Amino acid sequence: MRSLLPTAALVACGLVACAPASQVLQVPSIEVQSVRLTRLSLPGGLGGAPVADLKLNLRVSNPNVVPLKMTNIQATLVIDGAQVGRAEFPRVNVPARGSADQEADVSIPVTLSTAASFLKVARGQQVTYRLDGTFTADFGPLGPKNFGPFTLSQGQWKQNPIIPF
Repeated sequence: MRSLLPTAALVACGLVACAPASQVLQVPSIEVQSVRLTRLSLPGGLGGAPVADLKLNLRVSNPNVVPLKMTNIQATLVIDGAQVGRAEFPRVNVPARGSADQEADVSIPVTLSTAASFLKVARGQQVTYRLDGTFTADFGPLGPKNFGPFTLSQGQWKQNPIIPF
């Protein structure tokens, strides 16, 4: 009876190892540590296309036992429930069962319909934000896996004013 127990344990471990990667892998998470509007040019002004420049500090966490490379991180920025633009973020390498911080500079075109949302931020008013998106995680020997679309991160955003009015 004793010799069957270790054998059964080995067989169970072997079956777990043979399970499809999608059942074993956990979804990595993206959390915005800070977000700041660094520049805002408005529609109708002179000097080029209107744009909102943002600086985001992201923390990417990997709950899995293998390191991963995250690529194709794409998100839609929503401010106070209004979709204001799309952003792409740089790739990031994340250790197994660890996290990595990533700074991202993002430029989002400003339109007449999104200018009011960015003006609230530029005036120092508090807004809610959400990043909805997708990404690809390459788990090395387990291969790449696409995640999303889903909410990557959300929270409150308030900063010092960058415009005087």
